[in-house]
Amino acid sequence: MKMSPSPEAGADADFEQQYSFLLREYANGGGESALGRAYELGRQAIAAQKSLVGIAPLHHQALKELMSVEGGQQRCEDLIGASGAFLAECLSPYEVSHRGFQDAVKALRQLNETLEAEIKRIAYAVHDEAGQLLVAVHLALVEVARDSPKPQQEQLSRVEELLGEVERQLRRYSHELRPTILDDLGWLAAIRFLAERVSQRSSLAIDVRATLTVRLSSTLETTLYRIAQEALNNVVKHAKAKHVWIRAKREKQSLHFSIRDDGAGFNSHGEHSSVGRKGLGLVAMRERASAVGATLRIESSPGKGTEISLLVPLEVRHANSHRTRG
Repeated sequence: MKMSPSPEAGADADFEQQYSFLLREYANGGGESALGRAYELGRQAIAAQKSLVGIAPLHHQALKELMSVEGGQQRCEDLIGASGAFLAECLSPYEVSHRGFQDAVKALRQLNETLEAEIKRIAYAVHDEAGQLLVAVHLALVEVARDSPKPQQEQLSRVEELLGEVERQLRRYSHELRPTILDDLGWLAAIRFLAERVSQRSSLAIDVRATLTVRLSSTLETTLYRIAQEALNNVVKHAKAKHVWIRAKREKQSLHFSIRDDGAGFNSHGEHSSVGRKGLGLVAMRERASAVGATLRIESSPGKGTEISLLVPLEVRHANSHRTRG
């Protein structure tokens, strides 16, 4: 039975024919008009998600065919020069796209840093300023209770208990917003502290091991902590897991960071998986990873748990290991 070509194969063949035709037209004096069409061809290639690696052999083959038809040493040299200009014009949309991506990453990084600065301000206000006010209220209640009848003292004692609960809740919210340990002792200590608290609340067995323990840049440390925080929240809410393994190690000039669980898992390679799981914060993780130039991978399948891994280049400067919050 004869198989009909797939739409993708047909589109590839059509692109190759256009490329070969326009290259020949430009090499034969097509001028700026042919170069303009080369630029449009590059835009079509981006829309069709064609890679630079895929265009290179296509260009080589088109040039080879052109040179086989139009021989002569001088003519071949002219063809090589013209083809270089044509290829550069065809690839210029990729350069424009790359610069746009870099600008977007820069803006995203700045937005994350602004949000983290505001979170830090709120967390410390809740912990320090609200805590001081509660201490003042406690002292005032003690003064009032000292000269009050016994029935009122019992009522004030109840108020004291409620204030104590408020204080504990505020302290917990402050730590969940941004733990002071993240700024004082760094990403690894903060993640271990986070794992301990999540384990206590959920009865999850969380094992944290790291062979890389140096302080990193503030932005990168915050990224690692937030991704771990989101991943553990997902495990508690959705995974039905019993164990979680968090690992960090150095691989050449990169940090490999991973969170793996033995929970229910999901189809991470499904057509709509990335859209349908937005509620799990996977999109936010990817955005945080992109903002620090990291690569985030999510591997999961039903019944086999989930692993989130982050590969972070470490060429960037490590932060001062003696930083303090401020």
